[in-house]
Amino acid sequence: MIEFWDKFSNMMKSWSDISIIARLIGAMFVGIIIGLNREMKNRGAGVKTHVLVCVGAALTMMTGEYILHQFPESKVDLTRIGAQVVSGVGFLGVGTIIVTGRNHVRGLTTAAGLWACACAGLAIGIGFFEGTTVALMIIMFTLYILDLLDREVHRKSIYHDYYIEFEDNQSVTDFLAFMRDSKIHFTNFNLSRGANKTDGPVITFTVQLPVGEPSKLFFDKLDSDEKIKFAHKL
Repeated sequence: MIEFWDKFSNMMKSWSDISIIARLIGAMFVGIIIGLNREMKNRGAGVKTHVLVCVGAALTMMTGEYILHQFPESKVDLTRIGAQVVSGVGFLGVGTIIVTGRNHVRGLTTAAGLWACACAGLAIGIGFFEGTTVALMIIMFTLYILDLLDREVHRKSIYHDYYIEFEDNQSVTDFLAFMRDSKIHFTNFNLSRGANKTDGPVITFTVQLPVGEPSKLFFDKLDSDEKIKFAHKL
């Protein structure tokens, strides 16, 4: 076992086509593992976002190593250019991330995709074609195939974000009392007013709904409470 691990470690540290592929695939699995943890908790950045960021970062690091192998006599720190591009694209990615009026975050995967695309551009710009090719296949696999996994995990999650509009403040108080009495756990509670002055209060929150009686009580409450004007799962 120790001998196998030593060979594997040496292979990963070496510079070869097998090492390039192994590193990028390893980065993909790291992103999947971390992303699944966040996805199960219904956080904004899920599997796709983490895989794109992890693969992009790995590709950037490998591009720096590629430069050292290809231009050993060069005294210019070429990696500084890449660092400025990577940090600059971060500001571009922020522009694609929005928080809707219902406190729902959108655009994280788009921002991560832009960042990974910039990393791929740096790599292929220096001639690191092998790494760019493998990274491109992984990125496309993430956006098309892992999207199905992302949706399935999200569907089976016991954590749900809700946006609910009420008629008046008392109805909010009654709803919170119901949640407490029914032992339904919730977090990230936020209370605000509707878009118009005549609108009642609005709440957004994350509720934990495992299969069983609490889940049934919650959905029955949403269906039967006449003071709930509108309820939407984010």
